[in-house]
Amino acid sequence: MKRAPEVAVIQDLSGFGRCSATIALPVLAAMGNRCETLLTAYLSAHTAYPSSDRAVFLDLTDEMTRCSDHWAQLGASFEAIYSGFLGSERQIDVLRAFIARFRRPNTLVLVDPVMGDHGKPYSTYTPALCQRMGALAEQADIITPNLTEAALLLEEPYEAVPSGEAGMAAWLERLSLGGRRSVVITGVSLSDGEVGAGCWDRETGRVSFSQTRQEPAHFPGTGDLFASVLLGSLLKGAPLPQSMERAVSFVQTCAAATLELGTPILDGVQFEPLLHLLMD
Repeated sequence: MKRAPEVAVIQDLSGFGRCSATIALPVLAAMGNRCETLLTAYLSAHTAYPSSDRAVFLDLTDEMTRCSDHWAQLGASFEAIYSGFLGSERQIDVLRAFIARFRRPNTLVLVDPVMGDHGKPYSTYTPALCQRMGALAEQADIITPNLTEAALLLEEPYEAVPSGEAGMAAWLERLSLGGRRSVVITGVSLSDGEVGAGCWDRETGRVSFSQTRQEPAHFPGTGDLFASVLLGSLLKGAPLPQSMERAVSFVQTCAAATLELGTPILDGVQFEPLLHLLMD
């Protein structure tokens, strides 16, 4: 039996609501990978829920370094390193050291530069953390920002987000750092009623777009779902444009199914019953 690819999943764990690790782990496992989890933080609920004085946010920065040391003693080796939500600015240096320590010639490093949405940073993300995210993203083979995060990485105002293919292609190329990394921007809408993503592929130097029907709701956690399906497809050997297409399609399918079920939007998309669609 062929050994399953091992993925270091570096994410937070939210106890309530579908996002981050509670999405990445089952999706990547369904796509044939073994996940080793390095938690950045524990949250009692994801950040889209209303804030409360009883909300829990546990920064696990110090434990991350201890876990990394233990993994090195265990001889850990990864086909992919996948980072998402960070709990503090200090974690930028912890993750850069982790990548330097565990990266091998065949290791794919995907950084989802989680910072914000709808033009605003998340409540737990300080200006310093957002500014330093670029230093972590420089270590990546591929990054998957949404429109807000792309603007932050480029130090552009959110109002400057391009609306057409030519402008978005220019942003994708700028984010590639001169062709050193692939880029996928999510939340790209090129026409009314459609949404999807655009990518710049460092293997071909080409820009591609994928669009699907836009559902009448914005679910938290769909960026995590997209990046996880994208990575799982890449690890199966699919090219970036095809992997992007699969991720766009799966997110839309999950969103449509969840709307039909009528469950609360803040709980996220019900992707679990559809995981069989990824098992090929």
